[in-house]
Amino acid sequence: MVQKAKILLVDDRPENLLALEAILSALDQTLVRASSGEEALKALLTDDFAVILLDVQMPGMDGFETAAHIKRRERTRDIPIIFLTAINHGPHHTFRGYAAGAVDYISKPFDPWVLRAKVSVFVELYMKNCQLREQAALLRLQLERNGQGAPSGDQESASAGLLAELSARLAAVEEQAEALTKQLHDSADAAAVATAAHLERKLTGLRRALDALEPGTDPDHPALPPRN
Repeated sequence: MVQKAKILLVDDRPENLLALEAILSALDQTLVRASSGEEALKALLTDDFAVILLDVQMPGMDGFETAAHIKRRERTRDIPIIFLTAINHGPHHTFRGYAAGAVDYISKPFDPWVLRAKVSVFVELYMKNCQLREQAALLRLQLERNGQGAPSGDQESASAGLLAELSARLAAVEEQAEALTKQLHDSADAAAVATAAHLERKLTGLRRALDALEPGTDPDHPALPPRN
């Protein structure tokens, strides 16, 4: 069972954090508050997040600087960042946000429905990636067992059962990923579309590796599963 995704909310104003929580509570995920860039970076040291909502204008370390630190860390560089700003900005200001690594840039006051829909896409992609990592871990375990010698008797039966379970789980993830890709097909959110396409490529690689474990394949040359 996949745990709830964590969403990091970064804003120096408590009332803004409260408003974000009210908007996003319907997603039924774990919402984590940070009142500064420094506090956000501390939270990112220990927890994994599906998406970060980051206020641009904060005292001390502003949103641009915080995003730059996030993108420099290997652990956090791939987490999507949505910038939130109350500033009337021109093209240069917007470009600075995207250059800092943001996948989206939303001006306050924002439409709650739009914000919730954007966040939900990245949460869903995160959950699919979690499921994919789980399948990959099980597949690597099976590959390691096969490398130690061909199973026999009860071991062979258990191996066949594990392969069947893996195939069924992967099929479910493939179906959900396909539906998500269709949902995003006409989306203007290029970052979400690209992430979904990357997920489908990883699923294809994992399916090929799983098929290579089926009876009749060469056990000395198994396909390796994709690694994150």
